[in-house]
Amino acid sequence: MIDLTPSPIAVQIGPIAVHWYGIAYALGLAAAYWILQREARFRGQDPNQIFNGLVVVAVAALIGGRLYHVIDQWQLYKDNLPAIVLPPYSGLGVYGGLITGTVAGIAYVRWKKASLGTWADIIAPSLFVMQAIGRWGNFFNQELYGSPTSLPWGIAIQCGYRTQGYECPPGTDPTATLGQHFQPLFLYESISGLLGALFLIYLSRRFAHWLRPGDLLLVFFIWYGVVRFGLESLKTNNWLFFGVPTAQVVAAVSVIIALAILVARHAGPLRDIRRRTPAEPSDPSEKLPRPAPENG
Repeated sequence: MIDLTPSPIAVQIGPIAVHWYGIAYALGLAAAYWILQREARFRGQDPNQIFNGLVVVAVAALIGGRLYHVIDQWQLYKDNLPAIVLPPYSGLGVYGGLITGTVAGIAYVRWKKASLGTWADIIAPSLFVMQAIGRWGNFFNQELYGSPTSLPWGIAIQCGYRTQGYECPPGTDPTATLGQHFQPLFLYESISGLLGALFLIYLSRRFAHWLRPGDLLLVFFIWYGVVRFGLESLKTNNWLFFGVPTAQVVAAVSVIIALAILVARHAGPLRDIRRRTPAEPSDPSEKLPRPAPENG
């Protein structure tokens, strides 16, 4: 069991507090920028276009992610609305960030008159890398955890950071953990992000002849949707949509849509290949060359 309960503040300089969450977000952006540069060069694109685009997408994702988190955890903000925008700042919903970041990214690429599919493939691995690093900010904020567990990697959560459904008894010291441990959902998403990035890069090198521009982003949505759907079953107090966790609904819809598009994009080429392939003779003797007819 992991009993470490870190402070969310990395450095305190007078009235200014530097939070680990912000550091993790910044490191994730830096790593994503490096991946973007690398993938852009691999596909023969101009890496100089990345910085401005990354700023636009990052700001849009930050706004969308914060909005999604606030709606998802409304009970934390309904009695203190200024906490939505005032420090200490914590909590981002990935799907909110993906939606607004994707819209902003599409708009930016269209504005630059670049190939949308090619840049989608460039961006896809960096999204996973951003997730893998940025999720560690949730650890320092003692958030994004799931149900109680006795697994060796279960993490302790102080009473002051408990969400509805996992509250400590009234009057308990806010810094107490009561010896309880919870599923580290942030860790699962971080590992998934790392493996997902490696998988996308492997696909882009090993199956470049088969992939179409934009396929990697579709695979990203399928991978992340499946993982997120499973992790939501380890949480309580979810934002519900007709009794079903909203994140699971969004995950299922994103997986179905991305999978349908991926299949549709490749069904045509596969039919063409089968149409061009000559039928194999059923009789093995038909494969042998026939002798030329004799003259005279």
